[in-house]
Amino acid sequence: MTEAILLVGGKGTRLRPLTVHTPKPMVPAAGVPFLTHQLARARAAGVEHVVLATSYLAEVFEPYFGDGSSLGLHLEYVTEVEPLGTGGAIRNVASRLHSGPDDPVLIFNGDILTGLDIPALLDTHRTSGADVSLHLTRVEDPRAFGLVPTDGTGRVTAFLEKPQTPEEIVTDQINAGAYVFRRSVIDTVPAGRPVSVERETFPDLLASGAHLQGMVDSTYWLDLGTPQAFVRGSADLVLGRAPSPAVPGRTGESLVLPGAVVAPDAKLSGGTVIAEGAEVGAGTTVHGSAVLAGAVVEPGAVITDSLIGAGARVGARTHLTGAVVGDAAVVGADNELREGTRIWCEATLPPATIRFSSDR
Repeated sequence: MTEAILLVGGKGTRLRPLTVHTPKPMVPAAGVPFLTHQLARARAAGVEHVVLATSYLAEVFEPYFGDGSSLGLHLEYVTEVEPLGTGGAIRNVASRLHSGPDDPVLIFNGDILTGLDIPALLDTHRTSGADVSLHLTRVEDPRAFGLVPTDGTGRVTAFLEKPQTPEEIVTDQINAGAYVFRRSVIDTVPAGRPVSVERETFPDLLASGAHLQGMVDSTYWLDLGTPQAFVRGSADLVLGRAPSPAVPGRTGESLVLPGAVVAPDAKLSGGTVIAEGAEVGAGTTVHGSAVLAGAVVEPGAVITDSLIGAGARVGARTHLTGAVVGDAAVVGADNELREGTRIWCEATLPPATIRFSSDR
């Protein structure tokens, strides 16, 4: 049996207000909770048993996914009483694993959208005889990430956290947040306290002479840690740029879920998704955006690269660009919200006093 651990306990602070009422992995992307895409890709790669390491709003996962049988999986849930970090969370669920000491265990971070070739990572782990294998990807600007240089055979030689000077940037390879652990290695992680695999476990293993193998896979990869990235990830799933067997419909310029009402002259493009029960009024333009369940976009609004939370309302002729409107919030008519604007859940922004001219 191939099994996996999914780390889904983070608070998603950078994603607020999306995560005020919803844990980050359960925020909808392309019409379903983001976690659905990860679970579906794991199942497609042959994974049968997944343990979810939960913490923040842990109570919402099991009612939605149950035992996992609808996805062809066996799911188990373990909740941290206190946040334990990535390494501590892995160690905390170890008792639920069925693997033997030398068997591989896949581990995924719950906020990474990726086209990773999971079977290839498992194969790299087996053929190299590694204790831990890491998915690495290449980025143009690695300063915000941990660098992972490797030798000519792919063996990891160092872990360098967030370099800032040109001299420190010795590679463009970064830790992409997916790993294969030899089962016995998990038991060496300290139990009952916070542990970071990035800052403690991996460097300590390397220092002890353990074999850590890197596999560079530079297919689609996106850290969904910010609202802007989350919106882009959802759009890329709808467009088919990011692969997932869980997209509930054909990929294309837009995805309208059953129960949504979209005016005939509304223009939807750029990977837009309109969720169940949402309403999009006449003369609207929605590009690269997500309109979540029960939200209302009134006539003449222009929504670009934005997310409209569940039950929220966007007034007539309002323009949103790169904005996030929290659940049940109201943005009055004729407003203009620019890049980075976030409207908190249940907040109300009154109508603007100056209307847009017709040529805008």
